[in-house]
Amino acid sequence: MDVHEALYTTRMMRRLHRDPISLETQARILDAAIRAPSGANTQRWHFLAVDDPATKAGLATIYRHCRDRLYADIEAGLLAKPVSDPEAHAETMRRVTASGDYFTDHFAEIPLLLFVFAIDDHGGANIYPAIWSTLLAARAEGVGGTITTMLRYEEDRVMQLLEVPTEAGWRMTAMLALGYPRGRWGVAANRRPVHEVSSRNRWGRDFGVTVPAPLWPNGSPGPAAQHDTNVSRPATG
Repeated sequence: MDVHEALYTTRMMRRLHRDPISLETQARILDAAIRAPSGANTQRWHFLAVDDPATKAGLATIYRHCRDRLYADIEAGLLAKPVSDPEAHAETMRRVTASGDYFTDHFAEIPLLLFVFAIDDHGGANIYPAIWSTLLAARAEGVGGTITTMLRYEEDRVMQLLEVPTEAGWRMTAMLALGYPRGRWGVAANRRPVHEVSSRNRWGRDFGVTVPAPLWPNGSPGPAAQHDTNVSRPATG
């Protein structure tokens, strides 16, 4: 798979089939993930794959409780964020909530829960590259998934259930839910363009180019030179 196709079309998939992911596929995914960089190459990470039905059922109960706590925080205004278009945001949240409801109701049916742990991680710098590499490698295998930190609401319960040696300093960074997706891959269309979310040299100053459309169009990656066709540069005198 072309790297641009993976980058442009990998998205969070919460609706997953029950079909198991073979150990060979899991091995290929994680073998790619551990090639990610880490500070001083310390590789202070651990990946815990969970596919035992009883363990997943226990985690499903914890996850539902965590989601209830999240929504309580939202209702209390603790996680509220300003939005420029309330109507569009409301529609987005409707879709996200429906997807999250499905994910919660079918949590125990997810074929693979991959927990990612780290020690002394500085804001995720040493572990999140490996997490994203996991999702990209999964995409190349036709496996979808989503990343969640929801279980950190009940981290102690999760760590105890999974028998994590917390005394050694291990902390849970995130959980990846992996499976063959029911949805379709595709380029995310609801992204603010590069020139609206980027500056150059000083905050708020013009980035220098405008990108009105995705630079990887129609699922057909081309040579690097062709990628510039959708980039507009300001005229110079």
